[in-house]
Amino acid sequence: MDRDFDGKVAIVTGGGAGIGRACAVLLASRGAHVVIGDLHQETALAVVAEIEAAGGSAIAVVGDLSDPSVVERIVTLSVQTFGGVDVLINNAGIMDDMSGPHEVSDVIWERVLRVNLTAPFLLTRAVVPHMLARGHGAIVNTASEAGLRGSAAGTAYTVSKHGVIGLTESAAVIYRDKGIRVNAVAPGGVATSLEVNMMPDAMGLSVISGYTANVGRVAQANELASVIVFLASDAASNVNGAIVPVDNGWCAI
Repeated sequence: MDRDFDGKVAIVTGGGAGIGRACAVLLASRGAHVVIGDLHQETALAVVAEIEAAGGSAIAVVGDLSDPSVVERIVTLSVQTFGGVDVLINNAGIMDDMSGPHEVSDVIWERVLRVNLTAPFLLTRAVVPHMLARGHGAIVNTASEAGLRGSAAGTAYTVSKHGVIGLTESAAVIYRDKGIRVNAVAPGGVATSLEVNMMPDAMGLSVISGYTANVGRVAQANELASVIVFLASDAASNVNGAIVPVDNGWCAI
């Protein structure tokens, strides 16, 4: 299993830091050619350098993945550079400001939905034809504990992650007989660089803060990456449409 991704091509969004970086490094260590999509050039190139220093293969595509032209570029470069796409890890995401429905601004709503839900949809739509041509593929989406309940984040983020779960399950059914598997992880608290610019007086924050005490131990990024890479691997060949909580039992409370 140490080289079970030998020769496969994996796109990892948000690959410059946190869970995405951990996924990119792990996939490369197991033989994958990794294409890192990230908004920040410095961190994306640093991960490429880290992978190459360890003997792996990686390139970076810098840009806003909610922009269809950036999505087209990352998929085109994956195909041109490495010959196709076998794995897509839709991991890039942003938080909201913990606001409730009556407090959410148009700017927050549109930006959070665009990055967290529209970008994974655009990438899925772009890679599926290449996976269909190969007769196989694996897509893993990063959802959230907020996609399983209404008490883990603000309204925009919660809606976006419920949407990611819907995208996951819909695609899993549509492509189940075409060799493409689509799954998701639902992290709880994770030690990453994800920023939360909270509205201190938001009703949403004041209400949900009473529920988030159950989050428990905060996970490390590599703990999420190990589950994501498993779902992308042939070891999970009969796992499809699954939403896997990686939250230290938070969802069980």
